[in-house]
Amino acid sequence: MKSMALKSAVDLRIPDTIDLYGGAATLPQILTKVDLHPSKIPSLRRLMRVLTTTNVFSIQQPSADGGQPVYALTSVSRLLIGSQIPFTAMVLNPVIVSPFFELSTWFQHELPDPCIFKQTHGRAIWEMTKRDATFDALINHGLASDSQFIMDIAIKQRSEVFKGISSLIDVGGGIGAAAQAISKAFPHVKCSVLDLGHVIAKAPTETGVQFITGDMFEKIPPANAVLLKSVLHDWDHDDCVKILKNCKRAIPPREAGGKVIIINMVIGVGPSDLKHREMQAMFDMYIMFINGMERDEQEWKMIFSEAGFSDYRIIPVLGVRSIIEVYP
Repeated sequence: MKSMALKSAVDLRIPDTIDLYGGAATLPQILTKVDLHPSKIPSLRRLMRVLTTTNVFSIQQPSADGGQPVYALTSVSRLLIGSQIPFTAMVLNPVIVSPFFELSTWFQHELPDPCIFKQTHGRAIWEMTKRDATFDALINHGLASDSQFIMDIAIKQRSEVFKGISSLIDVGGGIGAAAQAISKAFPHVKCSVLDLGHVIAKAPTETGVQFITGDMFEKIPPANAVLLKSVLHDWDHDDCVKILKNCKRAIPPREAGGKVIIINMVIGVGPSDLKHREMQAMFDMYIMFINGMERDEQEWKMIFSEAGFSDYRIIPVLGVRSIIEVYP
């Protein structure tokens, strides 16, 4: 219900409406901009009660003179004005959500079996992006909005990760949002993106970033550093080892500045509060829909060692996610 209330708020553009009124608005003011049947006004009040209880919005109750409650934006709902709408639309899309209704059925089959997504829709998510242009755009724009958000934080809080790099290739980088953010912050770094042909075909032009069609399981072009943002959690242990071995072949030795930069969760790393631990556990279960997994430090360490890397450093600065520097 929390997720569907959030989806309704985004679809009805309630955060944008409140923002039009300076960040705080009464229900009558919201109704001037929201496409809503008059008979649903009482139901909208109930929706707003859920959204204020869950801190998507805050509420200032009316005084004794009978005025209207005022709903205000919070740090959460401010993210829903532009920057995070594509990501929210992606994770709450019915095509993405519906496989979880078949989770119990999936548990009854032996691995390796079709992932929950393929079990529900008849084809894997990456097969669907090739066949369905609308779904492909949903995924590309959703991941791009997440990259814009998270890379801004990574660059501001840990700029040293990207300093000293002369070239970087963003493997599985989609339409290039992460690479563009790095290129803008560090103009001296030659940034490239490697992805499949149907993804590269949608990439913007004149961004200062080079787009290369290729397959990370076959070969990764040479660069000083390789970026893997939200990539490895899509794949099992053996596939991660294959990808990282190709990364190792693409970069120079550590003494020459070679490294792989991974942005993913490290389960158990970071703040120990309940919300943080809950989010890591929930996202680990979420990524099961494509047979992916989030990993703890020991699981990451085994992959790095098997791929031939000598050392790594975990930097837990991205909320539930971390930056991992991996050295050849």
